[in-house]
Amino acid sequence: MEVMYTKKMKPFPNPPIREAIFDIRVVLSLEVSLENLASYQEGIKERFPIKEERVNWESGLQLKPGSVPEIIPPSGGAYGFFFRSEKEKKIVQARRDGFTFNKLKPYEKWEVFFAEARELWQHYLEVVKPSQVTRVALRYINCIEIPLPIKEFKEYILTIPEIAPGIPQSLNRFFMQLVIPKNEIEAIANVTVTIDPVKPEKDILPLILDIDVFRNIALPPSDPKIFEIMTELREYKNLIFVSSVTSKCKELFK
Repeated sequence: MEVMYTKKMKPFPNPPIREAIFDIRVVLSLEVSLENLASYQEGIKERFPIKEERVNWESGLQLKPGSVPEIIPPSGGAYGFFFRSEKEKKIVQARRDGFTFNKLKPYEKWEVFFAEARELWQHYLEVVKPSQVTRVALRYINCIEIPLPIKEFKEYILTIPEIAPGIPQSLNRFFMQLVIPKNEIEAIANVTVTIDPVKPEKDILPLILDIDVFRNIALPPSDPKIFEIMTELREYKNLIFVSSVTSKCKELFK
């Protein structure tokens, strides 16, 4: 049975969010340089004083019939910047392919996160002047600290691997990824469930529920529909989260 999420549901007082990510991909003019992207820090430097280059390198193998594979030399280099806050655990990215705002734990609430992301995106528009938005995404990485011992994972989470009968039912590690479309809003969710190593000093199992929802689009950068889509993506993300965890699990977030 589908568990519906509505806007009337109250946020959890102690959400398990390790990181929230607001991402918009764009098309830029070829004339936009690294200097242009570096200038994004002007106006936000007081909040984001630490600048780091974002570098991307690619390599590979070229296969030809009847010959030994040839290594393709690495190519790439700097294509944007990270701008980090000193104490608030925030990162904003200005890149050739888009804009990202990362908020690490502690996460206050959606309204605060969304408002700051919109403000920083508007600054990106003014500085970089992209010609089109091609993709919007929200990603929430949750770390659910499950107290040990437990009899089975389904006491806390319902989106979990099934082990066939007759096989030992215990799991030391696992990694499961699902791709779940929601056609009504033309969105796709990449849902990853895994566990981090248990710390010996803590009787806690860190279970990771990573929900990445996105939609491919083709809109002008100033179109207000971009934020309507973001709101729909958030509602889809919330649906996946509240449908995946049990009532017992939700007690951990109070």
